[in-house]
Amino acid sequence: MKKTVLLLLFTLLIIACKEEVKQKISLDDIAEDYVRVVLQIGQYDSDFVDAYYGPDEWKPIPISGNSVFQADTFIQVVDGLRYLVDNFDMTNLPENELVRLTMLQKQLLAVSTKVQMMGGTLFSFDEEAKRLYDAEPPHHNQSYFDSLLSLLDENIPGRGDVSKRYNDYAKTFIIPKNKLDNVFRAAINEARKRIDGFFQLPKNENFVLEYVNDKSWSGYNYYQGKSQSLIQINTDFPIFIERAIDLACHEGYPGHHVYNALLEQNLVEGKGWKEFSVYPLFSPQSLIAEGSANYGIDVAFPGKERSEFEKEVLFPLAGIDPIKADAYYKVQALRAKLDYAGNESARLYLNGDISREEAAAWLEKYLLYEPQRALQRTRFFDQYRSYVINYNLGRDLVADYVLKQGGTDDQPKKRWAIFKELLSNPHTASTLK
Repeated sequence: MKKTVLLLLFTLLIIACKEEVKQKISLDDIAEDYVRVVLQIGQYDSDFVDAYYGPDEWKPIPISGNSVFQADTFIQVVDGLRYLVDNFDMTNLPENELVRLTMLQKQLLAVSTKVQMMGGTLFSFDEEAKRLYDAEPPHHNQSYFDSLLSLLDENIPGRGDVSKRYNDYAKTFIIPKNKLDNVFRAAINEARKRIDGFFQLPKNENFVLEYVNDKSWSGYNYYQGKSQSLIQINTDFPIFIERAIDLACHEGYPGHHVYNALLEQNLVEGKGWKEFSVYPLFSPQSLIAEGSANYGIDVAFPGKERSEFEKEVLFPLAGIDPIKADAYYKVQALRAKLDYAGNESARLYLNGDISREEAAAWLEKYLLYEPQRALQRTRFFDQYRSYVINYNLGRDLVADYVLKQGGTDDQPKKRWAIFKELLSNPHTASTLK
């Protein structure tokens, strides 16, 4: 059957001849159609396709500037593919193909949900997160964050408003702009060294590092395929010293750069699973991508190894007194416990329970953001919505999974092995439990 993905005729043919089609079509056929439809949808939403490194002939003909998004048509096409996957004949299907089938089911549900949202359908924060990321975000009441804030209050110098005191204190740990590149490259190079021996990445793997402005995020990895990445760092606001290791690991090693390279190497090239040649951002794959990128920071720099490297290398490069480091990182550890406050702010704002200004005020109070930074974060809520859960909930789910598999602090080699397996194979939030 010649592929005519996105044509209504194709969808109607599937619906009319379901039994005949599902007996003849293969997972590879479905995978190709999945890739093509995702790429086509991506032409109407520039955030939707995060990366593509499949065949050039699968790329759609560029749409004209006056093309109108036909949500109903796309939903019919995606639901046709969902039917084929849900009713696929699993007789004698190898176990790894069952994993592949399950992943396609969850990814297609996410694609269908995103198309509905692009067509104007609104879901609650929790329902959206469940459908897009296969996850159930936890809830925390305000008193939970108030108790954590009180503990943090005791460890910040001075008296008065906690957020103002914190920001006054933290200003002494800002990386000067003229030293930013040296600090980041040192952090990335060290992170890269630390994965040697644990990952067999292609010899040609590499990245380009750029500094940009006017973004709703702090850092981004645009994976280019063939183990090449473009890593961008947003310099709209001051960058604090702890963010060097965070972003070096998260965007680079063993984060997004490594994750995408391993999927391409092991699934696309190794197994021929072409559906992994496209990465729809608003899908279960992102919870694993963001969660593993954040968890990978602790894998690469466990325990005191991080602070020792920062004090010996990064603090001097940034011109910051390393003697101040221990007290600062005690404060950062307490502040990290407030992380889920960002999710609550997003939930309340996106559900229409609070205004943008109230959401920003919540971020100022509980995440200790300065006013302009808080407003920038609400721009992220507008653009990416429930995606915020992927960073902290994703990290915690990945950490729990690795720990349950025996990847404890005293078994670093085993932890690396489990982590590598997770990065190299299809996983979602529900399969990690």
